[in-house]
Amino acid sequence: MQFNSRLEYFEWVAKKRPDKRKAHSYYWKDITYFCNYFAHDDLSVLEVGCGTGELIGRIKGKRKTAIDFSPSMIELAKKNFPDIEFYCMDAENITLNGQYDLILLSNVIGHLEDVQKALSGLQKLCHPRTKIIVTYYNYLWEPVLKFAEWLRLKTPTDRQNWLSLKDINNLMYLAGFDVYRNVRRMIVPFRLLVISPLFNGFIAKMPFFRHFCINQYAFAKPLPDETPELKDVRQSNSGKYSVSVVIPARNESGNIENAIKRLPALGSHTEIIFVEGHSTDNTWQTILDVEKKYAATHSIKAIRQSGKGKADAVRAGFDIASGDILMILDADLTVPPEDLVKFYNAIVSGKGDFINGSRLVYPMEKQAMRFLNLLGNKFFSALFSWLLDRPFKDTLCGTKVIFRDDYKRLIANRSFFGDFDPFGDFDLIFGAHKLNLKIVEVPVRYRERTYGTTNISRFKHGFLLLKMCLFAARKIKFV
Repeated sequence: MQFNSRLEYFEWVAKKRPDKRKAHSYYWKDITYFCNYFAHDDLSVLEVGCGTGELIGRIKGKRKTAIDFSPSMIELAKKNFPDIEFYCMDAENITLNGQYDLILLSNVIGHLEDVQKALSGLQKLCHPRTKIIVTYYNYLWEPVLKFAEWLRLKTPTDRQNWLSLKDINNLMYLAGFDVYRNVRRMIVPFRLLVISPLFNGFIAKMPFFRHFCINQYAFAKPLPDETPELKDVRQSNSGKYSVSVVIPARNESGNIENAIKRLPALGSHTEIIFVEGHSTDNTWQTILDVEKKYAATHSIKAIRQSGKGKADAVRAGFDIASGDILMILDADLTVPPEDLVKFYNAIVSGKGDFINGSRLVYPMEKQAMRFLNLLGNKFFSALFSWLLDRPFKDTLCGTKVIFRDDYKRLIANRSFFGDFDPFGDFDLIFGAHKLNLKIVEVPVRYRERTYGTTNISRFKHGFLLLKMCLFAARKIKFV
């Protein structure tokens, strides 16, 4: 069937779309489920190219808006989902006002005349921490889908752009977006007992086989503003954000005062929070002495944790923190406090939403990390790179940074994974992934301890970490 225009084609498709969506519900439900995995009830959401509204209708969000250039599609969408704001509007000429937390483009970019123009037009609808999810077919499936059309198993499509993930990533970059994660899903796009769960649930997640998945996803956020004004702000370490640095301390008496002396001023205000964890030395008394000694020049809080473990200590510190940005600094000072400036700059410049330290880039001092610990870190780095669909260098560095409002959302979603991490590293990393935050690693030089000994048991805690990874795989990878 021949059509005179793109609009004429989609007006024709609109009549068939609801029934076709139901007939291929297995395929479409997976896209909805995966997008919903990264959506949350407190987000404002926009879908571009919404069709008859099935995706935006089922996505979580507090305020939902959708556009499509087909009047017939929008008419049906309004009828089916009256609580959502629908507008008849071309994706390449969006006239909406306001900004959104999450923007979805599901299987629409192949139909756009000028993909870069459409993507560039989204910039005005974004704030610095907006996330974009683009879904589209794997171009390797083009002959299969064309054959399905010939058999009348699939709705015929108008001529479209068959874009690889590299093409999509490049177009996003040209439009001013930073693609921070790519994911591929689904090898069998229809329901077959045993076969579909086996291939889509497991085989599609594995190296090599994942390249044959039909659906590919690009996750992006606006590129950081590299104007001279922002560079000056970063270089002077000023800005509108205040910072809370939480320092968990157990048997670290000899490091407490050095932490204060070496910690640089960060942002508009720096708050230091010591959380003492049932020490057997005089750490608590040292903290009280230091708090009194530096009261005139530093904003210091000191508490004793009621529970056990570093995760409990960090949470106790974060609970009383007042800063816009939350940081963790281990009291052993093996990560230099001076390096926190790098973490601050990375998050305020928009280069990342969750900043993780990496000790495995620069050479370490000889006694900084034992050989078996180093092997364990490299193993977990490879495992996390596979789990999170992005390169990950060091999962266990204690220095981590997150915006306080994102941490509050992480707390609200903690029940998804459960309270299973006594150290807090995996809890924060997995939580940041679930919130669809861009994770960035900052290389640091790892130093030898100058006081005390490590509280980590290589074998006992190593097996516990492995157990946590296997548990998280069910919640992250095999979904």
